[in-house]
Amino acid sequence: MELTEVFMSFMFTAPELVSAAASELASIGSTLSSANAAAAAPTTALLAAGADEVSAVIASLFAQYGTAYQELSSQAVAFHSQFVQTLQSGAFAYANAEVANAQHTLNSLLNPSAAPAAQATDPVNQFFEALTGRPLIGNGADGITNEQGVGTPGKPGGWLYGNGGNGGNGSASVLKAPGGAGGAAGLLGHGGNGGNGGNGGAGGAGGNGGWLWGNGGNGGHGGRGTGLLLDGGAGGAGGSATLFGMGGHGGNGGSGWTGDGGAGGNGGNGGLVYSVGGNGGAGGDGPRGGVGGNGGGHIGPTIASLVAYGGHGGDGGDGISGFGGAGGNGGVGNAAFLGVGGKGGAGGSGIIGGAGGAGGDGIADSYLGLFGRGEGGDGGMGGSGSAAGATGGNAGSGVVSGLAGLGIAIGGNGGGGGSGAEVSGGNGGNGGAAETVHLVGFGYAEAGVGGLGGSTSSGTGGAGGGGGLAGAINLVGLGYAHGGNGGVGGYATINGDGGAGGHAGQANVFWGQAIGGAGGAGGDGAGVLGIGGSGGKGGTGLGFLATGGAGGGGGTGLHTGGDGGDGGDGLGFLGNGGAGGNAGAGTGPADGGNGGNAGTFVNGSYTPSIAGNGGSGGSGSGGGKGGLGGLASMTGKAGANGAP
Repeated sequence: MELTEVFMSFMFTAPELVSAAASELASIGSTLSSANAAAAAPTTALLAAGADEVSAVIASLFAQYGTAYQELSSQAVAFHSQFVQTLQSGAFAYANAEVANAQHTLNSLLNPSAAPAAQATDPVNQFFEALTGRPLIGNGADGITNEQGVGTPGKPGGWLYGNGGNGGNGSASVLKAPGGAGGAAGLLGHGGNGGNGGNGGAGGAGGNGGWLWGNGGNGGHGGRGTGLLLDGGAGGAGGSATLFGMGGHGGNGGSGWTGDGGAGGNGGNGGLVYSVGGNGGAGGDGPRGGVGGNGGGHIGPTIASLVAYGGHGGDGGDGISGFGGAGGNGGVGNAAFLGVGGKGGAGGSGIIGGAGGAGGDGIADSYLGLFGRGEGGDGGMGGSGSAAGATGGNAGSGVVSGLAGLGIAIGGNGGGGGSGAEVSGGNGGNGGAAETVHLVGFGYAEAGVGGLGGSTSSGTGGAGGGGGLAGAINLVGLGYAHGGNGGVGGYATINGDGGAGGHAGQANVFWGQAIGGAGGAGGDGAGVLGIGGSGGKGGTGLGFLATGGAGGGGGTGLHTGGDGGDGGDGLGFLGNGGAGGNAGAGTGPADGGNGGNAGTFVNGSYTPSIAGNGGSGGSGSGGGKGGLGGLASMTGKAGANGAP
């Protein structure tokens, strides 16, 4: 339809006015009928003025005129009645049409997929399409696979309401044929999904969600690479939301036959006010695994977002004859009240496994509220390897800050190291920090635990990850902080050494209680030459009420057990040192860990607490020394030495 025809089609009728006009005409007709009936007798039965013939002829002539008038009046009444009936029927028809149009529009709003794309028969949509190439209400058309085998983009949705069209798929018979991007939504609606890639082709990106409300579309999957040395296609990125909505998930990477696996697409970012990031796509499998996509997060000023969840990172692809792909990082959750970081993706397996992805930070800047909670995401698991396992991902931090109020911060846990065979297991990832900072208020901070070290058959087990740092800092108010525990070292299964336990995290508080985390236990060795892993050191506690964490025990070993870890110091008004860890059992000598002090050393000089006791030393094994007891506070006792 031409633009001029579109303008000509804009004709408006008010059914209530047409109905009122029909009622008025009916009233007029009734009045005329009454008048005609009253005039019938005087005009059709006239008496002659005299007895002569002339008077008789004149009377007869006028009577004939009256009769003819009554006949014409009857025909006029019939026509008038028919016209009124037609006009009233037209009013009903217009009203029914308006009801039908209203129902059609409402159905389109509630279920736009049931209506034809772009409302092609609607002149309003045609008017907007003629001017802008985009309807007012309606879904965008899906893309197609064109003659070149390439997926075309989906069309955008309506300006007011409508989902974006999905992108077309790339042809599987065309090398590296990409999928089309999904169409964007308008004010309200979801973005279209990206099309899948063809032979080794990249997936299309998902369309963005509506400006006010709507989710981003998912990215298309990368195509499988079937040619010689042809890599799998990368997954498409997920579309982003604008104000309210979730980001689309990233597409998975395509697998490679003789080429590497494709990378997973990144997840889309969530909306500015309410935000949920999309998950990253998984990497494709191949001789070398593809990298997982990163999770989507929140972009824009923190003060504008009420709640934000970061998307999870995608898993890395498996490497059939090489390295496994690394896992994607979790997205950041950054909001005014609740921020939750996404989890890191797991690394893929291979001869050498892929590293686990890092967890996303969870941040709550609660300057305008009285409550904030931040939770860091867990790190991803390291991939297993037929030779060596990979390191687990570090966890995300939980952070809360504000002028006043309650803050709760939780650090994520570190990812476990991947298992290995003849070389080593992977190290565990570090636990996430937890920190609250307020001028006035209460803070609770719980740091994350370090990841487990990966096991090994004939090599060395991976070391446990370190515990996260915790801090609850309030100039006025109370705080509680607990440092993260260290991860347990990996063990050997046939003939190898255990991994060392992870060191624990420190805890800091101005006014309140600070507890250092416990050191991780060492992993057990195996075989006649196996040596147990040493225990991790306990975390230091700094605060008004301070307690050092216990040292981790050493792992067992038929040859030699592992040394115990030292206990953490406790420095405060009341500060107690943590106990030293016991040495692991074995035929060779292993020492117990020293007890923590009821105070701490600063620049080489010991600063004691006012009250509190030193921690006891751990026991030795196989002729090893016992640990020394910790130093006393100003008024307390020193810790007992450990038995040899």
